[in-house]
Amino acid sequence: MGMRPVSVSGIDRSLSGKAWRWRAGNMDLGNGALGDDLVAQLLLARGVERDDLDRHRNPSLRGFLPDPSIFRDMDQAAARLARAVVSGETVTIYGDYDVDGATSAALLIRLLRELGVEARYYIPDRLLEGYGPSGEALVRIAGDGSSLIVTVDCGAMAHEALGMARQAQVDVVVVDHHKCSHELPPALALVNPNRLDEADDAAAHGHLAAVGVAFLLAVATVRELRGHGWFANRKEPDLFALLDLVALGTVADVAAIRGLNRAFVAQGLKVMARRENIGMAALIDASRLSRAPTCSDLGFALGPRVNAGGRVGESTLGVRLLTSQDPEEARAIAAQLSALNEERRAIEAAVQEAAEAQLERQHNRAVIVLAGAGWHPGVIGIVAGRIKEKTGKPTLVIALDADEAGHGKGSGRSIAGVDLGAAIIAAREAGLLVAGGGHAMAAGLTVLPEKLSALADWLDERLGNDVLAAMARQSLLLDLSLTPRGLTPQLVTELESAGPFGMGWPAPRIAVGPVHLIKADIVGTDHVRMVAGGNDGASFKAIAFRAAQSELGQALLHGARGRKLWLAGRTKIDDWASRPQAELHVEDAACAD
Repeated sequence: MGMRPVSVSGIDRSLSGKAWRWRAGNMDLGNGALGDDLVAQLLLARGVERDDLDRHRNPSLRGFLPDPSIFRDMDQAAARLARAVVSGETVTIYGDYDVDGATSAALLIRLLRELGVEARYYIPDRLLEGYGPSGEALVRIAGDGSSLIVTVDCGAMAHEALGMARQAQVDVVVVDHHKCSHELPPALALVNPNRLDEADDAAAHGHLAAVGVAFLLAVATVRELRGHGWFANRKEPDLFALLDLVALGTVADVAAIRGLNRAFVAQGLKVMARRENIGMAALIDASRLSRAPTCSDLGFALGPRVNAGGRVGESTLGVRLLTSQDPEEARAIAAQLSALNEERRAIEAAVQEAAEAQLERQHNRAVIVLAGAGWHPGVIGIVAGRIKEKTGKPTLVIALDADEAGHGKGSGRSIAGVDLGAAIIAAREAGLLVAGGGHAMAAGLTVLPEKLSALADWLDERLGNDVLAAMARQSLLLDLSLTPRGLTPQLVTELESAGPFGMGWPAPRIAVGPVHLIKADIVGTDHVRMVAGGNDGASFKAIAFRAAQSELGQALLHGARGRKLWLAGRTKIDDWASRPQAELHVEDAACAD
């Protein structure tokens, strides 16, 4: 295969300043030391026990789905939903405006439709209402005739709102995955693997997105109805057909793709390829995909379009699309979401430029806190993620004057090893925030502008040591090394068979070299495009995305002429050539001489 070992531990400072390390011990695939095939080595490197390899080679629901009853309040929630089906009650699904919220809502709506109940839905406006259930909205929904409200991807911290719903005598079931406080809101049932009182076997599923929790509720509800003989003369719903929604919501919410989530995504991609969901098929077409979607397509093509409705357009568009039964309506909504996504890109670029202009003043901060008036609240989460990637530090981006009360609305993204959601909840409890919550890697908040400085100091004090420790552990983890001749479509296909990949289950990263750059230039706005050649006479294409202005990009463009390099990154098959070719998406480089 043209593989050769690289002394990865010998690279202590790459062109981007990182140390290169094997992901799990010496991954010299050339010596066959472990006696395993490549996929087995990749699985072992991601923490799979040797006696569990077969289950992880082909992740299935049969292999990973737990009994839903292990989760607190799951049986109560399923019983209440089943009673609503049997009694023909009016049910409203109250969702969040992001992809996880839209897919969670769509999943329960489609389930109830198959069970004979045409559920209503309510998605709050991001700008006018903000995140989470509002008491006024819940009371209004109850007044309009709903006897059961199911909140999805929100509600875990909605104490006041759910208190108002209880006073209005409407039942509320909360289906969520965000961090909880010790005191739970007054819901009929609150299903959330991140409840602090959850048992260990359920808490082990704390990485589920809300749509995964909603699927488990669907399983429990159908089981409850089956136990009461509801399907004696009725067809049971096809729960597997809902897995395309679970896959999309899981990946787009950047949930860890391990265990049950990996089974959800693997099986959901198969369902998506069948194009049975009219709205999902329209979304795929609007994304200009001419093949079945891959895991990365969910995060970079489909997800952003659904998100665009909640960010800069109409918050209900995602749910309407994913529950549509009319192909023409679905095509029109998908086209509208694509147009909104382009608008979102332009707004995002302007906010990112303004936010990055403040970075110099944040140099000594452990947690980056950026704020500005006029920034669109719908894109601050994306910008926070971009700046987090650029700086390697947890980042909060706050849109000032985001509502009529003059509050700042913020969104944060964290790094591995730093629990931002818990810190934001603690800041709220300390009186620094009007509202706030989230999970380890992402959080949202509402803050008074006059408390911004105190919040930044407080986060520095609370998270400073965690950030330093996390940054000290940062290194580039590699799975294998090879010469250019070994970079083939066959290798890429074999690597992909260890997927699907995503957060918590990283795509294989390889080092290719030694090479010299035959060509390096800028393509698009700031991507570095390369052709690299090796001592073995083979050459390949490579690209470093959004890297032109970075230290790495400048080195590749100007400082690497005539030098031997190792290039490290992820592999992909380039389908645009006359025949498929393997290319490298470069994340780092190191001198080989």
